[in-house]
Amino acid sequence: MEQKSNNLGVGMTVFGAIFFIFGFATTFIITMTAPVKAIFGLSEFMAQLLASAFFITYPIMSIPSGMLIKRIGYKWTVILGLLLMGLGSLLFWPAAMVPSFPAFLFATFILACGVVFLQVAANPYVTALGPSSSASSRLNLTQALNSIATMIAPWIISVAIFRGLGLPADESLMTPEHGLAAAERVPLPFISMAIIVIAVAIILFTINLPALITEKNEKAKTSIWKYPHVVLGAFGIFAYVGAEVGNAGLIVNYLRRSADVDPEVASTYAAIYWGGAMVGRFFGSIMFSDMKDKAKKYGLVAAVLVLAFVSGSFVTDFTWTAGLIFMGIAFVNFIIMQFGTGKAARTLAIFALSAAALALLTTFTTGHVALWTVISIGLFNSIMFPNIFSLAVTDLDGEEMAAASGVINSLIIGGAIIPPLMGFIAESVGYTWAFLIPAICYLYIFFYAVKGHKIRTA
Repeated sequence: MEQKSNNLGVGMTVFGAIFFIFGFATTFIITMTAPVKAIFGLSEFMAQLLASAFFITYPIMSIPSGMLIKRIGYKWTVILGLLLMGLGSLLFWPAAMVPSFPAFLFATFILACGVVFLQVAANPYVTALGPSSSASSRLNLTQALNSIATMIAPWIISVAIFRGLGLPADESLMTPEHGLAAAERVPLPFISMAIIVIAVAIILFTINLPALITEKNEKAKTSIWKYPHVVLGAFGIFAYVGAEVGNAGLIVNYLRRSADVDPEVASTYAAIYWGGAMVGRFFGSIMFSDMKDKAKKYGLVAAVLVLAFVSGSFVTDFTWTAGLIFMGIAFVNFIIMQFGTGKAARTLAIFALSAAALALLTTFTTGHVALWTVISIGLFNSIMFPNIFSLAVTDLDGEEMAAASGVINSLIIGGAIIPPLMGFIAESVGYTWAFLIPAICYLYIFFYAVKGHKIRTA
């Protein structure tokens, strides 16, 4: 893709906002599995089907989305995605008023179709918008903005749905009245989301984006499968998304069961898990950038550590101890990142191995230790998506980039398969044993970072 406009600032600003929007929507749905479990009295396996309804859209819509980009361009694909998100959000109103779990699943599917349109357009756009040498840095920056939204979403669920509701920590004490009370609180945040995304679609319609011209390449549709680093990278995305979503989907109910924590407080810890991804991605954006001024670089790192302290304290109702612990773990994360020496593959390998170790510690420990090990995984999830994606599209051009984005994003279906599997294990054997599944996922990502990403032709 070649740039038609050098207005990098406009493109990054708009797509930074787009990443924020679909990050919020994605995490909001994932965290909604806990309220939905309460509303309908579902098993953990059934509740995780809400995540499945969201992520099943990726294999269905990703490749058609890539084709749509070629036909109508990035801007109109994004506008269409925003409008679909608005429609899906509004459908939660009648779904909650009935209430109907199938209607919840349908509304989730429609909303997720819009998110797929945004994501398939956004990642290759940001990759191609500037120099290839700093593509990983740009993706980490936009993913960090995405992660600000993912930290806010669980906190909003805690405040808008759980706060003052009086749901018992012991699920056996739940009554149908508790479920109906929770259902009545669902429409407001979704209506607010609909208003915001429709307003953004209208604003986007009125502005000009830097255009990226797709060069014609008749061999792209078939040649993309000849690149093992693309195909293996797509499975890396499958493993990453499945593990990240599976962890997040279980956190609230895991803490209720293992630590006797009420849902409102547990949701704040889920926010810290997602906040870890935010902090780690800001670190990644700094370390993978072309910034030469070390004083400025480490000044930004200090600012991110302060952000970790403030955000960790804020979402836990200004529990300063939680903020300090979160900042301390973030500092350790930054130190570990230095061993990656600014290289995408090496950093990915180190982070994947660290995340696998934390998932295993969550499996074989309990109480306060397990609480912080599972939350800390978020910090090591941080750079995985942008680094896997940038490694998977290395040396691609023209239509190959759009085709690869469609294939890679279709494997986000990991978020539809891994969470129900973890839910089944949690119900059958125990919540801690469910975290063996993400440990396996992270070990595959380690393999991709060490060997699978190397460019060769099949």
